[in-house]
Amino acid sequence: MKKLTILLAFLGLALITGCTAWLGAGSVLRAVLSIGIVGFGATILAQLAVDAILGVAWHAACREIRLPHLMMARMVRDAAATCLPFSQLGGILIGIRATGADASPRSGRRSIDWPEAASANIVDLTTEVLGQIVFVLIAVVFLVAHQQSSPFAKPVIIGTLLLALGIGGFIWTQQHGGTILKRMARGLSRNIASQWHSTMLSSADTLQEKLDEVWSHPGRIAEAAAVHLVGWVGSAVAIWVGYHFLGAHLSLTGAIAIEGVACGIMSASFLVPAGLGVQEAAYIALGSAFGIDPSVSLGLSLLRRGRDLAIGIPVLLLWQASEMRRLRGPRPDAAPKDGAYPASERSR
Repeated sequence: MKKLTILLAFLGLALITGCTAWLGAGSVLRAVLSIGIVGFGATILAQLAVDAILGVAWHAACREIRLPHLMMARMVRDAAATCLPFSQLGGILIGIRATGADASPRSGRRSIDWPEAASANIVDLTTEVLGQIVFVLIAVVFLVAHQQSSPFAKPVIIGTLLLALGIGGFIWTQQHGGTILKRMARGLSRNIASQWHSTMLSSADTLQEKLDEVWSHPGRIAEAAAVHLVGWVGSAVAIWVGYHFLGAHLSLTGAIAIEGVACGIMSASFLVPAGLGVQEAAYIALGSAFGIDPSVSLGLSLLRRGRDLAIGIPVLLLWQASEMRRLRGPRPDAAPKDGAYPASERSR
């Protein structure tokens, strides 16, 4: 799997380089620089607003976990998938780690063990895909309304229907496939540190109980999926903002069509780290359908990657700092040093 991921990453980089050479590096560079500091800052603010919506969507399904904690864990999960050389699976594993927290007694917060963190991430991914399915179908409608003979319509619709069947099976597995989930937990744990591996295996038996607890509130699941749909529309608004500052004239429905169909295409290439090359090719092809110069669409894709790095790198650094504090913290079973006991204890 690692070799395949590395190979796909190199192929994606080669595709980006080829597109840049084909369109002309100078025209692409001019498109990127034309957005300016104000425009780039606007795209970052738009994405941060989307991140906040995604945190609210997660909290709608998992209300027992604090909203700020879920927002940060979601940003860590996304940053790992976009900034690190991992597939989306690697980002999910890091997201589970970021969701789990060993709270100190002084903070007044409860600790989140591995089963709860894993179940929370699984449910969030499920509700996100449910919102994505509706978003992609809306995007296809807008694309067909603009270009009735679009070559993307049928493949994306077929892919979306297959995705719907897959997510239906995944939901059934969460509710009835305890043994399958335990085997998945054991398989995933082989790719991480030995200490966490032991923790995952010892806690795998309670994973199904945590999932059953979350799925016992279908109203929360529906609310989370609806808020995720709002988040997907917000991602299209962020793309519209980027195109606006690049000087391209695009309606909001056009932005939804481009972003939705591009997301559908990228979902099929989930093994490619950060969608390298796939994202660029999708934006170029879909942007051309709306009369946008390919160099502008390629510039937008590169700006999106720059935006993701501008947000993701600080998020990962903050998370690493918190991880270092957790690792350096005193162990609960550590014996106090000489003189650390109160006088009443020393006298015994």
